[in-house]
Amino acid sequence: MSSSEVNGVHYFAQGWKLISLPGIRRFVIIPLLVNILLMGGAFWWLFSQLGQWIPAMMSHVPAWLRWLDYVIWPIAVVSILLVFSFLFSTLANLIAAPFSGLLAEQLEARLTGKVLPDAGIWGIMKDLPRIMKRECQKLGYYLPRALLLLILHFIPGIGQTLAPVLWFFFSAWMLAIQYCDYPFDNHKVSFADMRRSLGRHKIDNLQFGSLVSLCTLVPLLNLLILPVAVCGATAMWVDRYRNNHLGNVAGR
Repeated sequence: MSSSEVNGVHYFAQGWKLISLPGIRRFVIIPLLVNILLMGGAFWWLFSQLGQWIPAMMSHVPAWLRWLDYVIWPIAVVSILLVFSFLFSTLANLIAAPFSGLLAEQLEARLTGKVLPDAGIWGIMKDLPRIMKRECQKLGYYLPRALLLLILHFIPGIGQTLAPVLWFFFSAWMLAIQYCDYPFDNHKVSFADMRRSLGRHKIDNLQFGSLVSLCTLVPLLNLLILPVAVCGATAMWVDRYRNNHLGNVAGR
């Protein structure tokens, strides 16, 4: 199937299939464990705090809009869940970044039929400074935009209704960047070049990121999503971007 005939939904579904490939499963384990421990503990704590946070957020709604409580209340809940899930998935990705990069590398080799690269601990350690620098670049791109959305949220009435929608699409875009970055970075494609490439297929990447974002909100699914998203993004890299960045090489 041509890459022009598929979209972000296809690659998201591919991720669920690819995590179970023989020879790939062992590289899924560490990112999976990081996500289970961090996201599982974080969401348990979040749900224990929602009873205090929601009334505090609702106190910012002006009196003349209180008749919309039944609409604004669920939007406030979704806002907290979106922000919280994105922040903790970002933290999980930061911790698991070296192993997610390794998973993307091994899967790409498998999908392209190339010789599998060495997967020793020394290779991970050698690449660690570059990987951490790349994670800092992503944070530098994310933080000023997230701050603007946070400020928007505190504008009475408009902020509580518009900010969650904008935050959802921004989170989807950032998650597409986060997971697609692993195969791009493995080939030392610059962060700016990667963003330009993803921007040429923005709708497909928003589809992919939106599905990942929704899964981070669902208990149990959010524990599995990190390696699934890495695998789906790697399949997208192989089909859609690899040839453009590496020259006239064999695809999948």
